[in-house]
Amino acid sequence: MDPRILDRLRCPVCGDPLGQATDTGALRCPRRHSFDVARQGYVNLLTGRAPHVGDTAEMVAARADFLAAGHYDVISAALAEAAAQAVAGFDAYPLVVDAGAGTGHYLGAVLAALPDAVGLALDVSKPALRRAARAHPRAAAALADTWQRLPLADASTAVLLNVFAPRNGAEFHRVLDPAGTLLVVTPAADHLTELVDALGLLRVDPDKADRVATSLGAHFTPVGSTVHRAELALTRPEVATLVGMGPSAWHTDPTALAERLAALPEPIRVRVAVQLDAYRPR
Repeated sequence: MDPRILDRLRCPVCGDPLGQATDTGALRCPRRHSFDVARQGYVNLLTGRAPHVGDTAEMVAARADFLAAGHYDVISAALAEAAAQAVAGFDAYPLVVDAGAGTGHYLGAVLAALPDAVGLALDVSKPALRRAARAHPRAAAALADTWQRLPLADASTAVLLNVFAPRNGAEFHRVLDPAGTLLVVTPAADHLTELVDALGLLRVDPDKADRVATSLGAHFTPVGSTVHRAELALTRPEVATLVGMGPSAWHTDPTALAERLAALPEPIRVRVAVQLDAYRPR
């Protein structure tokens, strides 16, 4: 593992610094708590059993295909621009952490725009981390539950990304540098509305933005908010992939979805609409 990333990691059991064993490659702390590095490249820093296993291999594959096609590049570009502004005053090798990173697609895009930064993808899904470990040459990946204590040193992170993922305000605050920035992406009210109506998908909570701000308010101050939109023209298979990579995959009957999808004329016009909020630690 890149020593610039390893230096910021901490043992999830005792909080001591971690080093890499020369014999096995595992990460160990001075108290000899040891954490294996999977052959796919990610390290397991989870203690105990996670309350959930995260996205399935099918959902991860769907997300990887859809993102690789560039359909959500509007999100990647917005994050890269915001992250570049956020690290402007930092010394060499600022750390970018993606909490709930999935495949690491957005982390990779941010690192591509920040030639001096290093990155860490955190997720509870092993299929996602197998891809995140290869998201960028300057990135590492770790199995970790964002609802638990994050395996990072206090004030170690310059930019923390949170894209369509759970938010642990207290831990985000602990690991962020006092001058760091939390970048949160959530769906806007009109995100994918054409598919929601036509396919019976989950609707965006109209109070989503307020709930996010409230959940972070004890630890963070909002410093900026922007909405980013793009219009897509998708095939039926691409729409099926889009549904399969998101939360509706858990709640949609496959047969009913296929029937409704077959009735839609191609290309299927879809609006991407997301809100990007920037926060600074209080």
